[in-house]
Amino acid sequence: MFTGIVSHVGTIRSVRDGAQRELEIVPGFPLGDLELGASVCHSGVCLTVTEKTADSFRVQVSPETLDRTTLGQWRQGDGVNLERSLRLGDELGGHLVFGHADAVGEMLAATPAGDAFVLRFSLPESLAPMVAVKGSIAVDGVSLTVTGTGDGWFEVALIPHTWNHTTLRDRRPGDRVNLEADMLARYVARQLAHRSPGDGRA
Repeated sequence: MFTGIVSHVGTIRSVRDGAQRELEIVPGFPLGDLELGASVCHSGVCLTVTEKTADSFRVQVSPETLDRTTLGQWRQGDGVNLERSLRLGDELGGHLVFGHADAVGEMLAATPAGDAFVLRFSLPESLAPMVAVKGSIAVDGVSLTVTGTGDGWFEVALIPHTWNHTTLRDRRPGDRVNLEADMLARYVARQLAHRSPGDGRA
């Protein structure tokens, strides 16, 4: 479980493709208490630490994850938003995030707005019922508040800190991003989708 508050932007040191894709990440945070088997959110995708060196760790990515996220396009030198898993007692500064991407979207535009930036992304049809103005969404693992929606798109506003301390500043129109809907919205949408028309519930 995560909060969508990125702590560090790591760098991909190496990529090795085989039965599973293996990524070596230089995280920028101390690795002393990072245990093998720990969960780390990588730009919105929860992956398990399988190996560790003095300054890096490795994770493996299954074909299923490659099919459903942007991880198949990651290359050596790319930046990655990182967040370690939430522990009991930690402050919940963003919103609850699983680290299981629901869909992949595309950046459509980035517009300066004073000292902030308004980013517009495509909104896959499967996510549309779960995205509303003032609701939460995770974009590449970053907890953001939806500021606008339309036919096939949504917008978020980034304050300077978020812009300067995540990889969203590097995204350009046409770039793909991992999207995860708000946890509560996901379950409400599922309940509504399976409600019988005449069950009498308001």
